[in-house]
Amino acid sequence: MSKYILPVSVFGTVFGAAALLKNYVTGGRCPSKATINGKTVVVTGANTGIGKETARELARRGGRIIMGCRDLEKCEAAAKDIRGSTLNPNVYACHLDLASVKSVREFAERIKQAEQRVDVLINNAGVMRCPAGKTEDGFDMQFGVNHLGHFLLTNLLLDKLKESAPSRVINLSSLAHIVGKIDFEDLNWEKKKFDTKQAYCQSKLANVLFTRELAKRLQGTGVTANAVHPGVVATELGRHTGLHQSQFSSSVLSPFFSMLVKSPELGAQSSVYLAVSEEMEGVTGRYYDVMTEKEPAPQALDEEAARRLWEASSGLLGLEERGQPVTSKPPTEVQSKGAQTVQEQRHGRRPALASGPPGGIMDLL
Repeated sequence: MSKYILPVSVFGTVFGAAALLKNYVTGGRCPSKATINGKTVVVTGANTGIGKETARELARRGGRIIMGCRDLEKCEAAAKDIRGSTLNPNVYACHLDLASVKSVREFAERIKQAEQRVDVLINNAGVMRCPAGKTEDGFDMQFGVNHLGHFLLTNLLLDKLKESAPSRVINLSSLAHIVGKIDFEDLNWEKKKFDTKQAYCQSKLANVLFTRELAKRLQGTGVTANAVHPGVVATELGRHTGLHQSQFSSSVLSPFFSMLVKSPELGAQSSVYLAVSEEMEGVTGRYYDVMTEKEPAPQALDEEAARRLWEASSGLLGLEERGQPVTSKPPTEVQSKGAQTVQEQRHGRRPALASGPPGGIMDLL
């Protein structure tokens, strides 16, 4: 019997050390136990992955959760699952396609009409390294979904966020922003050869620049804005990367990769932390690597670039100067260079995104 003690002890030690290492590398769980009873949270891309687990944890803490997703059927199924697991009946599904200016405006209008307040806006949805393609309005898919869609949504909900202050805006970015570059002469990849990696990195850099400029413009309003890299998370986001498609990577690299990657539940902890933590009260314009504040890449600290990006984004989306939403314009009117080509591209193929019904309706049952 004694001959088994040493091997078992060694195995137990290695297993325990591996578990502790993974917990350290992935950042662990949100340390705050704060509840958010009476608060309303809007989460985009909430039918799967980080977004769904963020919605679940915030529902568990008592929040009223509005889930905005392109695939309404999947969103309703996710909302039902969250209601069942948390016993919180206040979890609702609503159609939101960030690749459509019209859809974003309709979603924002429903929120403004149906909700008394918005305490937290979590801009979580995104696409990653997808094939070349355009949004409904002619924007590059990654720039359009990851940046422009959330830029527009945030601006349209600013009044509601201000009325609900203190309130918070959380933008999910990525470590990939460190190699990103903003090409102001060709934001939508119309003049140069398309590079899906650089397109993704540009959109993630845009998230950080937008966050910093937004925080500056919201000073004194009680609304804070912060960006976060949630870490390496096992979600559907990386389906276009080709990771583990070879036998070598799946058999040899996969065990090491599993030590670094985190589950969607753990991946959601950074968003939850920024949304509920008492320590984050009044903190704005910062970049977080999981739950630790870090200085972003030098190009993300460029205030002139942040200002130019805001103005360029406002122009593309038909927003007034100063970034204030134009509520009087019909949602189909987009003042942009990208929109000039939309008629040519509207009947073309779009990269893989979860499909959903053409119309949106908030589930307020």
